[in-house]
Amino acid sequence: MRTRVVADPLATVRNLGVLAHVDAGKTTVTERILYLTGATYKRGEVHDGTTVTDFDPQERDRGITIFAAAVSCDWDGHRINLIDTPGHVDFSDEVERSLRVLDGAVAVFDGVAGVEPQSESVWRRADRHGVPRVAFVNKMDRAGADLDAVVASIRARLHPAPLPVQLPIGAEDGFRGVVDLVRMRALVWDGGGAPMREEPVPEELLPEARRRRGLLEETVAGLHPGALEEFCVTPASAGAALSDETLALALRELTLSGAGVVVLCGAAYRDRGVEPLLDAVVAYLPSPLDVPAAARAADPAAPLVALAFKVSATATGRLTYVRLYAGTLRKGDTVLDAGVGRVERAGRILRVQADRHAEVDRAVAGDIVALVGLKAARAGATLCAPGSPVVLEPPSPAEPVVSVAVEARRSADAGRLAAALARLTEEDPSLSVRADAETGQTLLSGMGELHLEVAAEKLRRDHGLAVAVGRPQVAYRETVVRGVRGVLYRHVKQDGGAGQFAHVVLDVEPLDGDGFAFGSSVTGGRVPREYVRAVEAGCRDALAAGPLGGHPVTGLRVTLTDGATHPKDSSELAFRAAGRLGLRAALAACAMALLEPVAEVTVTAPDETAGAVLGDLAARRGRVTGSVARAGTVVVTATVPLAEVFGYATRLRGRTHGHGTFTALPAGYAPAP
Repeated sequence: MRTRVVADPLATVRNLGVLAHVDAGKTTVTERILYLTGATYKRGEVHDGTTVTDFDPQERDRGITIFAAAVSCDWDGHRINLIDTPGHVDFSDEVERSLRVLDGAVAVFDGVAGVEPQSESVWRRADRHGVPRVAFVNKMDRAGADLDAVVASIRARLHPAPLPVQLPIGAEDGFRGVVDLVRMRALVWDGGGAPMREEPVPEELLPEARRRRGLLEETVAGLHPGALEEFCVTPASAGAALSDETLALALRELTLSGAGVVVLCGAAYRDRGVEPLLDAVVAYLPSPLDVPAAARAADPAAPLVALAFKVSATATGRLTYVRLYAGTLRKGDTVLDAGVGRVERAGRILRVQADRHAEVDRAVAGDIVALVGLKAARAGATLCAPGSPVVLEPPSPAEPVVSVAVEARRSADAGRLAAALARLTEEDPSLSVRADAETGQTLLSGMGELHLEVAAEKLRRDHGLAVAVGRPQVAYRETVVRGVRGVLYRHVKQDGGAGQFAHVVLDVEPLDGDGFAFGSSVTGGRVPREYVRAVEAGCRDALAAGPLGGHPVTGLRVTLTDGATHPKDSSELAFRAAGRLGLRAALAACAMALLEPVAEVTVTAPDETAGAVLGDLAARRGRVTGSVARAGTVVVTATVPLAEVFGYATRLRGRTHGHGTFTALPAGYAPAP
């Protein structure tokens, strides 16, 4: 264990997340980090239900991470604020909101499976947020683990410049350490909880280590101008073309810019490789000073700017998790929720250790803490000094794709159910609740079957409600297949007072891809600009319900080609109504198609069950896109309608004698039969 420190200056803070596909071992990596840094006194295990970050009863029952959990620890004079994120696709919105407030990330990969579907999904999300990463190839002690194969899959599917800085010592069950190619030393673990030992590089590995160090130097020199200069002037007889210091500095700068990704390896479950990973976090990932400023510079003396990224209800009250970007927040301070103009009081400030909290008197720029006392701030709210308002861009919640009907089994609990559902959607913005206009049922919508199962279980466990849940239903869409031109709509209303008059002519045509596009070709001022905007707003109103089944409409372009006004009776309200009603009339005349959500399904099963798996996917209207044999198993990828994925886990276990697994990632929409 490194020496713990009290000082926590901004340059020594690391705000990072652990990202991975489900079962890659990220929670185990997090647990080993907490143990090695002295934040916990014993190792937590996923299979024993003793982990710090998977503290929710459902997480321990299911053996997966469902809710992002924040923890803090110290390593080598640095404060590490760590968020363990979910790996299952149904909880990707938790990952999205976490990435919004993180400065860096550790991407964990399975040493056998390499880049898996959800690995790629969370990697792309990190790309969109510009979050620098280091990669950790875990489970190097498993049969079939291959660092070079994983690096190749990272290069092919995620990033053109992975930079492996270690060479494994031993393979599979004999994996016992790594060669550090930056410092040219061996790091060895004897097992049984023994600490890491530093040794000279074994003689039998020295030629390969030198070769790989040379390849690393060449790759870095090709990406980093400063390293290239030293690389070119160093004589060949000198051995290493780059000094250790130059190489380390170049690796850090390439990581911060996103031009390269440092790759390390280990076996977290057996306590091997985590110390070098912590050293890499400190050496290569950014501090709050190294990332672009969010509205204000990361300065504790600046006016307060913070972003709320998570809200949770606990036995002790409502917790609002925030990331401070600038300023200092003290216990009892008043803050402004800038988006809605509401002033609230931060009663207490908590340093978070998953489900355990330690109260502190203040938090400064760069900190991730939980606040007690905020009554209405939601995830995505900007909290700032009342005298210096500023609004940060909030994380965008994902659009739900699956719905279930929920009702209380006892009519007396209807009011409690409504309040509990409101609490659920406050804690998880990717859930939504609405009443079905035709049936009167309450519909709970989310990201997948498991997502809704977890939400229903929270209603039962946390709120003590007996609820009945219907079968999952997917969210359909409608789109234009063949458009119409010159649809005229005249909106005239006269009811004694001021009248309403609006005349519009619309063209509707299909649009490549999803979404909605609006344009105007009206000339001569026949429709003033403010009325054109009102027509667009009315058209957007009409997209809420299409003519086929009342589903949202997407994939169309609307052009306002002509119109007319009345000198007294025309108004923005009248033209908005004309846009809404005119587009409805146009859609009724168009050739429309129903779209259903589809998923990219990846099935891993024994070779001998491949035929049964393929046949079952075909029966589910799946379109197979690839099949790869790997060490006695077959990995099949297919595009399958989301409605056909419900209940697939049980069917797959039966077809593969309990040995098959699958993942499903949203893949957009496709025409329904």
